[in-house]
Amino acid sequence: MRLQTYILIAVGLIGFLAYNTLFLVQQTQQAIVLQFGEPKRTVQEPGLNWKLPFVQNVIFYENRVLSMVSQGSEQVILSDQKRLEVDTYARYAIVNPLKFYQTVRTVRTAQERLEAMVDSSVRRVLGNQSLVEILSEQRNEIITTIRDEVNASADTLGIRIVDVRIRRADYPDATSQNIFNRMKSEREREAKEFRATGEEEAQKIRATADKQRAVILAEAKRESEIIRGSGDSKSIAIYAEAFGVDEDFYSFYRSMQAYRTSFADNPTSMVISPDSDFFRFFGNKSGIVDAK
Repeated sequence: MRLQTYILIAVGLIGFLAYNTLFLVQQTQQAIVLQFGEPKRTVQEPGLNWKLPFVQNVIFYENRVLSMVSQGSEQVILSDQKRLEVDTYARYAIVNPLKFYQTVRTVRTAQERLEAMVDSSVRRVLGNQSLVEILSEQRNEIITTIRDEVNASADTLGIRIVDVRIRRADYPDATSQNIFNRMKSEREREAKEFRATGEEEAQKIRATADKQRAVILAEAKRESEIIRGSGDSKSIAIYAEAFGVDEDFYSFYRSMQAYRTSFADNPTSMVISPDSDFFRFFGNKSGIVDAK
């Protein structure tokens, strides 16, 4: 019984000693072994490692690519005196954990330093460029220049810059409003020009249409007068022919037409003598008035 107790105690001591002696570095990690805060060695290969118990401790850093996003936009003045609000981000990796520990120690501090480096490089590089160059195919060259500058500065922190990008590059709010107002004024001016041109074309079309209408009406009136004159001529010829065939019947027919027109329903009053020639067919169908 006493032997089993000794064995359990020995196993516990061995386990406790192993817990404080051994440590595991993951595939995505790298480590620094410290002794009373002083770096003793760096472990960048994954696997099981050891340290002196109680007097040494281990801190771990990522060996994967990390991201740094700027906390706010920075206003940059370009070489053509235009202002831009620029947001950036960077991707970096800790390649020298010992130097990283000695300069910044924590990822948060490293990102603050790195953000300042990126902002400074962006201001310096973009300050030598115009807006046209930034929006042209030279944009990639400009980004490469910024990355190389930041990389040179970040090397002192044990960091390697993988990439630097501009997320957003816009005009400041006041400048954007001025540009919007200018664009609005330009569009309104173009709209007025288009309306004036359209009104001018409409007047031309109306004038042409009125001219064509007048010509068509004149031609139609001329044709109608010709047709009417021809009809009247034929009518007169027919009347003349009919009058020549039977003068009495023609006189009777014309009188009947006059009676129909005169005695129609209308308020017109006529004062005519019953012995007048107008009523000659009332008393005699031959129309001959007897002499008294």
